Amino acid sequence: MAFPTHRLRRLRATAALRSLRRETRLDPAQFILPLFVVAGEGVRKEIGAMPGNYQLSIDQLVKDCAELVRLGIGGVILFGIPAEKDELASGAYDEQGIVQQAVRALKREHPKLLVMTDVCNCEYTSHGHCGFIVNGDVANDPTLEWLAKTAVSHARAGADIVAPSDMMDGRVAAIRAALDSAGFAMTPILSYAAKYATVFYGPFREAAESAPQFGDRRSYQMDPANSREAMLEIELDLEEGADMVMVKPAMPCLDIIRMTRDRFDAPVGAYQVSGEFSMIQAAARNGWLDGPRAMMESLTAIRRAGADFVLTYFAVPAAKLL
Repeated sequence: MAFPTHRLRRLRATAALRSLRRETRLDPAQFILPLFVVAGEGVRKEIGAMPGNYQLSIDQLVKDCAELVRLGIGGVILFGIPAEKDELASGAYDEQGIVQQAVRALKREHPKLLVMTDVCNCEYTSHGHCGFIVNGDVANDPTLEWLAKTAVSHARAGADIVAPSDMMDGRVAAIRAALDSAGFAMTPILSYAAKYATVFYGPFREAAESAPQFGDRRSYQMDPANSREAMLEIELDLEEGADMVMVKPAMPCLDIIRMTRDRFDAPVGAYQVSGEFSMIQAAARNGWLDGPRAMMESLTAIRRAGADFVLTYFAVPAAKLL
């Protein structure tokens, strides 16, 4: 039997050859680390479902971010857990709110660190939903006012990027108009454009203390069965003024990331969410997976699918390996 002329294994024979022809590469600058900030001082409370991740007071947050700067990590996205919650999510748009204080502290101590802020209400409402409740459901249009005020307060504090995650219709347009009117025309919007109502957010509920007290979020987050709807969501957000778009969750939505990359020219982010992180960690701790390899392979897959950057709880260990 004649051997074929083309032998693809030739370029797999050594580590140097494999590196030479590698199509997808990772860089710490492509990672955004989600961080959870709480009131107080000296607070470093590990999140049980997410080993190695913590609720941090501002002083600890600032301290930890020094390492991120040293590692060349692309930035952070902040989630705030207020000392008190109410039905109007007033802590979200309070100029002295926890995220607003954290942004000011980070920009003061680490001015070159890219700081994104999550613009939502679920961490701030007493009921855990993302907006104003009417007849047991989130009322879309009244919620837009909260979101716009929150985004402006974040920009005023110094946020480099605001990232609405609520999935209300028209939120990008409302935020863009509010930012422009307040003098923040150059503040970009990263829209959680295709955000699915997925079981993979489970550990985040503990981290952000944001579990809904009744019902669920399926009336405003997307059905995981739909892909064409995701393209429509993204198209509408870009028309409304989004500068970048995000797909969430990442690994269960590699097809959506690829569809987004192929169809739109805007920068595409993907959020490797808490459930994805925790599954890999749990399997590694049980000896079922090689943890570092699983981490790097999952991040590579997300980038290979077309994501320009990845929000990931693996940002620090992955950056250290790189």
